[in-house]
Order: sequence, then C-alpha cells, then structure tokens
Amino acid sequence: MRRLPPLTAIEAFVQVARLGSVKAAADELSLSSPALSRRIQNLENFLDRPLFERRHHAMVLTVEGAGLLARVGPLLDQLTDAIERTTGNRELMRLRLGVLPLFASQRLIGELPELRRRYPQLHIDIDTAAHGTARLGDWLDAAIVLARGIDPALYSRRMDENVIAPLGGRDLRLHGKPVTDPRQLSELTIFLHRDMTETFDYWRKAIGMPDLEPAAEDHFDSGQLMLDAAAQGLGVAFMLESHRQDAHDPRLVQLFDTRVESPYSYWFVCRRPALRRRPVKLFHDWLFDNVCRKAAVDGADSAKELAGTAAAS
Repeated sequence: MRRLPPLTAIEAFVQVARLGSVKAAADELSLSSPALSRRIQNLENFLDRPLFERRHHAMVLTVEGAGLLARVGPLLDQLTDAIERTTGNRELMRLRLGVLPLFASQRLIGELPELRRRYPQLHIDIDTAAHGTARLGDWLDAAIVLARGIDPALYSRRMDENVIAPLGGRDLRLHGKPVTDPRQLSELTIFLHRDMTETFDYWRKAIGMPDLEPAAEDHFDSGQLMLDAAAQGLGVAFMLESHRQDAHDPRLVQLFDTRVESPYSYWFVCRRPALRRRPVKLFHDWLFDNVCRKAAVDGADSAKELAGTAAAS
C-alpha cells in the first residue's frame, strides 16, 4: 500500500489554505503557530514541492498547492462528516464575528435562538469593535459592516438596499413649528455616524439643495446613541430607514417628504478561503435565508405603508 502523509499534516494544510493565515489556522486547530508550520513543512517535504508562497502576514497557495486543495479539501470535509455521523459526536464549532452594535441588537440577537435550534453545535464570539474588515483572518472569521463598497479581494455579499432617513423626535419643533422643510436644518444640529459620514452630503445633493448647511454636525460611533439623541429632540439623525423600522421607538419620526436611496448598505464580508469553513458557511447561508429575507419583507411592507399614507394625504 502506498505510503500517505499524516492526516494531521493534511488537516493543517487545508486550514491554512482556507484561512490564508498560519495564526488563524493554528487558533482553529488549537496549536501553536510553530507547530502548525512544522506540519506544513513536513507535508511539503513529503511531496517534495512548495505548497505556499510565504508573504508578510499571509500564506498564498502555489499552483501545486491550489491543485492539492481542490482535490483533498472536499475529501477531508467528507471524512470529518463521516466520523461525526458515526460517533454521534459533533464538536462545537466557533465563529468569530465582527458586527456593528446597532445591527446586532436590532436584527441579529433576536434571531439567534432559531440559529441555535438549527445548529446547536455552532457558537459565536461577537466583536463590536470598529474596522471589522481590517481584522479579518487574524481576529475575525467574518464581519457584518456598513459601507459604500468592499475591497474586491474579499468575499462580500450585500445584505440590503436602503433609503436615507432623517430622523427626529416626534415633538421636535423649531420656533414652535413642526420640522417639515429641509431648509429648517440651517437652524438645527444633525447627527452622523462614523461609518456613514457622507450621508448628509449625498442626501442634500439628491434633493437639489447642495448648499444646504446645518447649524452644526455631531459625529457618533454608536447608532443607538444617535437614535436616543434624536428621540430626545437634540437634533436630526441621518440614518437608514431600516434603523427607524427596527428601533420600534414611538418617540422617533422620519422627517421631510424625501426618498433618497442610500449609498451605504450592510454587507457580509470574509476572506474568500474562509467561506469554505463550515462555521462561516453555515452562518452565511442562515443569515441570508432568514435574517435578510425577513428584513426585505419588513422593508417592503413599510414602503407600502408609507406609500399608502402619502396617497391618503
């Protein structure tokens, strides 16, 4: 029988190839980085050819390495599933997810019980720090970010399309009058999120008022605090229509008779090899089959409701 390399070396190779990082693969396999590197070197010595090009903070497959991954990766997945089915012992899977706090509280946390029922072995470490895409591969497996676009080197999928929503408190008044005209913003403070800094500029150009200037601009790194500040009558928060819908806050209203498509959207992002990892793939598919589909239905219902209100008025 032909001699084969150790299964642990093949497992190490597949993890590094899929994650693109020795450190991330070592964490996944509960090994030290030097120990994982030795397994890769042993496999390369066995095959008598390099499988990776070593670059700064990255491992890039050679042509031979890419061919080997295509052949052994699916077989290793099948072997893992076969062992799990035979033993009935599905080990815990862990996903390190970067997500904005407002999205997590409004759309994600309430849906996680359904995910747990479907995949009880899948556990998620949630990280709400900023700059999620910059930490992919090292600290995060995947991220849900709010952006105009994503680096094409990464895997990305748009989660929604949205409308810019100027939000204010239901009792907001200026000189005793309701705020109904965008020109009134010249005497009001507006709130902008750090991840959507161009929202107001985009909106004012779209409504034909490129020279409109608010009395002041306050910047936030928390969407929930923006909503709370607007609800308290401290100013007008330029956010997304879905933020108001998901807030379910009776203190908030959408101001002005404008409907401007937002250049910002929520995106699911990961490194391309990471999508082949089971925890990432399971979460990705569940997210779009459940959370995003539900949000789309709710958004369509809200749009019909707003259209009906406008027609009645």
